[in-house]
Amino acid sequence: EARYVPVETGKVSDADAAKFTAAMEELPKPVLAFCRSGMRSTTLWALSEAGRRPLPEILAKAKAAGYDMSGVTRRIANGGQVPTDTAEMSHDIVIVGAGAGGIAAAASLIARVPNLDIAIIDPADIHYYQPGWTLVGGGVFTPEETRRDMASLIPEGVRWIRAAVAAFEPDAKAVILEGCRVVRYKKLIVAPGLKLNWHGIEGLEQTLGRNGVTSNYRYDLAPYTWDLVKSISGGTALFTQPPMPIKCAGAPQKAMYLSAYEWERRGTLKNTKVEFLNAGGVLFGVKDYVPALMDYVKRYGIDLSFGHDLKKIDGPAKTAWFETTDASGGKEVVERRFDMIHVVPPQTAPDFVRVSPLANDAGWLEVDQWTLRHVRHHDVYGLGDVIGAPNAKTAAAARKQAPVVAENVLRDLGLIDEPRTAIYDGYGSCPLTVERGKVVLAEFAYRGKRVPSFPKWFIDDLKPSRTAWLLKEKILPPVYWQAMLKGREPMAKPEHETTPAA
Repeated sequence: EARYVPVETGKVSDADAAKFTAAMEELPKPVLAFCRSGMRSTTLWALSEAGRRPLPEILAKAKAAGYDMSGVTRRIANGGQVPTDTAEMSHDIVIVGAGAGGIAAAASLIARVPNLDIAIIDPADIHYYQPGWTLVGGGVFTPEETRRDMASLIPEGVRWIRAAVAAFEPDAKAVILEGCRVVRYKKLIVAPGLKLNWHGIEGLEQTLGRNGVTSNYRYDLAPYTWDLVKSISGGTALFTQPPMPIKCAGAPQKAMYLSAYEWERRGTLKNTKVEFLNAGGVLFGVKDYVPALMDYVKRYGIDLSFGHDLKKIDGPAKTAWFETTDASGGKEVVERRFDMIHVVPPQTAPDFVRVSPLANDAGWLEVDQWTLRHVRHHDVYGLGDVIGAPNAKTAAAARKQAPVVAENVLRDLGLIDEPRTAIYDGYGSCPLTVERGKVVLAEFAYRGKRVPSFPKWFIDDLKPSRTAWLLKEKILPPVYWQAMLKGREPMAKPEHETTPAA
């Protein structure tokens, strides 16, 4: 069967889209849509899918087929119709994301120049201290200690737009919200974090939180990790790590060490086979810290399996399948049985970033790694897990990035008298909880350079330390809530350089 829907090039009307939608519903499947270049067909398809699929998914599918639908983004967001409501919001500084990076950036801006015109866009009601979930899974924190109402954290004087972002139009200096509302800006700060792709592992979502399948990467699952640790007296415990980049690359093995320590304390470790299945090729990305970690791998009798990427899981059958890659690039699927498995999902930039004009080829926000300014759109900055810089995705990194972004944005706007550009050196920190009561405090910058914050006599970063544990358990949470999110910057003042070192 065939339908004829004539459309003039560059002039796809609402009526054309309606005819196309009707034809798609009437015709037997599959359907071939034809025009000279495919652009009109793809545009009509995109408009017909509005309201049926999320906008980022529509943009992504069109992009994968070789078509850029950014010109009809607002129409897709408006249910496939040309927007008739021209009402817009406008703010000098717009921040996307009210996580660690977004609120810290807002607080840093206000601390430097009060009474700024700032808006934060985020639909979430709750803000989480995600570094605390490792300790929830280790029986140290309660889940409630890691959450606050979002309203209590938005800095005074900052407008909170409780909505989800659908798309960016950087050439128009506009952010498109779901429902086609438009927010214009002079400066944009993008800090929405990243996306945990639970769908990326076949069968995972159906079994999370039961059948011995858990993850400290979710607020509601971290308590289940501790429940499993307490209930297991032997068997096989698997801990997985997906390909990089991921949020807090040390977190997968932190869960493993705390679990093994508890089994050791209870005398059941000798009955438990612990295996770390890492898609990468090294235990930890900064080699200086590997010897201290290997001491604990040997102490707990952990089997290390590199080049193992979790692809499928069957919870009721207590079976997981991993894709392995050998030195020559050959691939094979291997099977593992388990009594408990701690899963870390693959991770990507949020969909609305990944398909936007702001993304690099890998889908992350494309910023200069030193200034955190977008490399093509100079009114846009980014920080936190979403950026494509070669640094670790940790809260400690966001704590250092926020003052850099704040100073550079205010400098661009002519609101501070600072001739030099603020520079981010790639700082990240990973307090590796190797046992309950001891931490290896890994601190590093770009290229894996060690940058310890404390003198060796106080905390030796190359050795497990009780002082570092106290820092992790007692000091860092108040620093997060009362300093980082309040615009106070102890040990986080930005450096300045005219030309950063290579």
